[in-house]
Amino acid sequence: MNKKKKPFLGMPAPLGYVPGLGRGATGFTTRSDIGPARDANDPVDDRHAPPGKRTVGDQMKKSQAADDDDEDLNDTNYDEFNGYAGSLFSSGPYEKDDEEADAIYAALDKRMDERRKERREQREKEEIEKYRMERPKIQQQFSDLKRKLAEVTEEEWLSIPEVGDARNKRQRNPRYEKLTPVPDSFFAKHLQTGENHTSVDPRQTQFGGLNTPYPGGLNTPYPGGMTPGLMTPGTGELDMRKIGQARNTLMDMRLSQVSDSVSGQTVVDPKGYLTDLNSMIPTHGGDINDIKKARLLLKSVRETNPHHPPAWIASARLEEVTGKLQVARNLIMKGTEMCPKSEDVWLEAARLQPGDTAKAVVAQAVRHLPQSVRIYIRAAELETDIRAKKRVLRKALEHVPNSVRLWKAAVELEEPEDARIMLSRAVECCPTSVELWLALARLETYENARKVLNKARENIPTDRHIWITAAKLEEANGNTQMVEKIVDRAITSLRANGVEINREQWIQDAEECDKAGSVATCQAVMRAVIGIGIEEEDRKHTWMEDADSCVAHNALECARAIYAYALQVFPSKKSVWLRAAYFEKNHGTRESLEALLQRAVAHCPKAEVLWLMGAKSKWLAGDVPAARSILALAFQANPNSEEIWLAAVKLESENNEYERARRLLAKARSSAPTARVFMKSVKLEWVLGNIEAAQELCEEALRHYEDFPKLWMMKGQIEEQEGLTEKAREAYSQGLKKCPHSTPLWLLLSRLEEKIGQLTRARAILEKSRLKNPKNPGLWLESVRLEYRAGLKNIANTLMAKALQECPSSGVLWSEAVFLEARPQRKTKSVDALKKCEHDPHVLLAVAKLFWSERKITKAREWFHRTVKIDSDLGDAWALFYKFELQHGSEREEVRRRCENAEPRHGELWCAVSKDIAHWQRKVGEVLVLVAARIKNTF
Repeated sequence: MNKKKKPFLGMPAPLGYVPGLGRGATGFTTRSDIGPARDANDPVDDRHAPPGKRTVGDQMKKSQAADDDDEDLNDTNYDEFNGYAGSLFSSGPYEKDDEEADAIYAALDKRMDERRKERREQREKEEIEKYRMERPKIQQQFSDLKRKLAEVTEEEWLSIPEVGDARNKRQRNPRYEKLTPVPDSFFAKHLQTGENHTSVDPRQTQFGGLNTPYPGGLNTPYPGGMTPGLMTPGTGELDMRKIGQARNTLMDMRLSQVSDSVSGQTVVDPKGYLTDLNSMIPTHGGDINDIKKARLLLKSVRETNPHHPPAWIASARLEEVTGKLQVARNLIMKGTEMCPKSEDVWLEAARLQPGDTAKAVVAQAVRHLPQSVRIYIRAAELETDIRAKKRVLRKALEHVPNSVRLWKAAVELEEPEDARIMLSRAVECCPTSVELWLALARLETYENARKVLNKARENIPTDRHIWITAAKLEEANGNTQMVEKIVDRAITSLRANGVEINREQWIQDAEECDKAGSVATCQAVMRAVIGIGIEEEDRKHTWMEDADSCVAHNALECARAIYAYALQVFPSKKSVWLRAAYFEKNHGTRESLEALLQRAVAHCPKAEVLWLMGAKSKWLAGDVPAARSILALAFQANPNSEEIWLAAVKLESENNEYERARRLLAKARSSAPTARVFMKSVKLEWVLGNIEAAQELCEEALRHYEDFPKLWMMKGQIEEQEGLTEKAREAYSQGLKKCPHSTPLWLLLSRLEEKIGQLTRARAILEKSRLKNPKNPGLWLESVRLEYRAGLKNIANTLMAKALQECPSSGVLWSEAVFLEARPQRKTKSVDALKKCEHDPHVLLAVAKLFWSERKITKAREWFHRTVKIDSDLGDAWALFYKFELQHGSEREEVRRRCENAEPRHGELWCAVSKDIAHWQRKVGEVLVLVAARIKNTF
C-alpha cells in the first residue's frame, strides 16, 4: 500500500459527517443566495421609499435596529443635539390613539405625495441616471466579463481548481512568541559563578575582531555598558542593590511627572493641584486616605515649585483642618522663607500664630513688604490698645501715604478735631478719593465745607456725590433756593466732563436724600433727572412706575416730586390727578390732599370723582358747609350728574338734614331721572319710616325702570317687613320675569318660601334658577345650604359635589365644601381647594378659619393677613379677623383702623348688617363690630 495515499479515499463517509466542519468551513454562500452587491449609498428599487429608507445603507440600519429589541440608553449613545440613537419608546405599548395618529400622518403623507408626483418622479429618475453614470453598480462594472462567460465550455469550467488554503500548517496556526522577563537573581547567580570563555567566536574574527575601529564595538572609547554606576569599583561585578535604587529613583521621577510631560520636561500646574485639593480637604475629620492623598499632592506641588505661595497656604490649612496646628505653623513659616514677597503667605502666618508671635511675624512681614496695606491693617488689628493702633497706622501712613484704606482706618480712631486735621492731610495725599473729601466736608463748618467741596469738584470733576452733598449742605443751612441751581449745574458740569447721566443711579441718590431728610435736594434731583432718557410716549407710564417704586421704598417725598412733575407735564390727565390724590390720601395729610384736589378740579372740572373726593375729605373733617360748597361747584361744572346728585343727598342725609335730602332727590328725579336716583329716593323714605311714600315712589320707579332688579328687591323686602308674604312673593316673582338673571332676587324668593316652611317650593325655585343661570356659584351654594339647614346632610354633600363639577374654580363653593367635611378630612379638602383656587380670598379665609378652629393662632393670623391683603373689599374677612383678634390677640384696633381705611362693601355677612335698614347710618367701624358680634365659633 502506498504510504502517501490516504486510507479513507474511496470509502463512504461516516454517518453525520459534514465536510470541512473541523476547520470551520461548514458551507458557502453564493451571490445568487444574497442578491446583487450594492453600495451603502445606492438608492433602493422602491422609488417612493420614505426618507431614511431611500438607500441600501438606510435599509440595512433599519433591519439592524428592528433585530435589536433592547434599546441602548447608555451615556455613550446619547447626543446633545439628536438625543438617543435609538427610539426611547419602541418597547412601549402600541395603543389605539397611536394607531389613529399613524393613520392621520399616513393620510397626510399620501396627500402630500400626490402633489407634483410626475415632476418629482421625473426629477428622481434623472438624478438616479446621473448617479449611475458617475458610480455604476458592481454588476454593471463586470457586465462585459459576465457576457464572456457564455463562451466558456463545460470542460474548461470543470478544470477550474478548487479554492483551498495553500498555506502550511505553521502559517495557518501561528503561535505567538512568549517573552518572560529574567529576574535579578538569574543575573546575580551567573555573575557569582565567574565563568570564563577560552574560545573566540569565529564571526568575531571574520568581521574584524574585538578591536574594531568603529565606535559600535565592545572596546569603544565612549562610555557605554561599562558605566561606573552599575559596575562596583575594583571587582568589575554588577551591584544589584544599586540597580534596585536606580529603579526606585526612576519610579519617583515618573510619579512626580504624572501631571504633565512634554518631551521629558515636567510641567506642574500648582493651581490645578490646589483646585483638585479643595474637594479632598476634609472639613470635619474626613477619610484619612483623602487627607494622605491631599498631603502627598501638596508636597509634590511644594517640591516642584517652592516659590508658589498658594501651595504653602493650602498645605498649612490642610494641617490646620486635621488638627496639627504646630505642623501648619512650621509649614507656613517655611513658606515665608521661600516666598518672602507674598502678602497672602505673611497674612496666613499671622493668622495661624498666637498673639505675640503674630505681632513678630507681622513686623517681619513689614520689613519685607513695607508698601503692603493689608499687612499694616492686620498689624493694627492685632493691637489691643487704641494708642498702639494709632501708632501702627501712623507709621503705615509714613510708608504708604496714598492709601485711602489706611487713612480711613486712622481717621476712625481719632476724635472729631484730630480727624478733621488728619482728613485735611488725607485729601492732599489722596485727592481723588470722594469719601475722604465728603468726610472732611461733614466735619468742617459751613463756610469751610463749601470751600472743601469746591476743591473736591476741582480735583474730581466727574463724581456726582460731591454735587449732591453740596446741595444737601445748602439745604441744611437754609439756602433752599441754591439747591435747584446746584443740581442743574451738576448735570451740566458732569455732561461737559463726559459723564453719562444714569437716571436710575440719580433716583437712588434722591431716595437716600429723602431718607436723610433732605427734602429739597431730593425733589430737585428728581425734577432734574426724571425726564432724562425716556421716549415721549412712554413718559406717563414710566413716571407712574417710578412713583410706585419710590412708595415701595418708603421714599414718599420722591414720589410726591414725581407726581408734581408729571402734573406739570400732563395737567389735563385725570388718571395722573387720581393717582396723586390717592397717594396723598394714603401717605399725606388732609390739607395736602385738599390742596391737590383743588388744583385737580381746576384742571379737570369734568372729573366727578375728583369733586367727590374733595367733598368727602371736607365732610370727614367735619366741615359740612365746605363740602356743600364743593358739591355746588361740582353741579356747575357737571350739571345733571347722577354721582354728584347722590353725593349731595348722602351728605345731607348723613348729617340728619332729611328735608334737604328729599328736596335734592325730588329735584334730581325731575332734572336727571335715573334708576339709582329713584332707588335712593325709595330707600330714604323707607329708612325714615315713610312706608307708604316709599311704596308709591317704588311703583313710580318700576313704571320707568322695570328691568332694574334692586327696585323689585326693595319692593318685596318692604312688603315682607310689613308681613305681607303674598305681596312679597308676587313682587319677587314679577321681578324675576323682568330680571331672570338676578341672583339676589332668586335667593330672596327662595328664602321667603323657606321661612314660611315651603321647603319643597324653595328647592324647586333654586333648581329653576340654576337652569336659567347655569354655572352660578351663588345659586349652587344656596341650594347646598338649604339642604344642610333642613338636616339633609347627605343630599347637601351630593349637591356640593355636583356644584364643584359645574363650577370647579369657585372659591365660595370650595370654602363651604371644606366645612361640610368631617373634621379629620377638612385639611385634605382645604389643600384641594388651594390647588384649584390658589388666590381666591374665600378659600384663604376658609384656611384661616380652619387654623383658628385647630387653635393654631400664629398660622391663622398669617392667613387672615393674606386674605385681607388680596381682597380688602371683602367685609366678611375683616369681621372674622376682628373677631379672631378679640379672642386671641391684641391687634384689634389695628385691624379696625385698616378696615376703616379699606371701606369694604361686599361679603355675605357684611351686607346682611350694612344694608339692614336699622343700621343705615352706621360707620364702617361700627358695622365691623356688629358683624363680628354676630359670628359664632361653630366651624
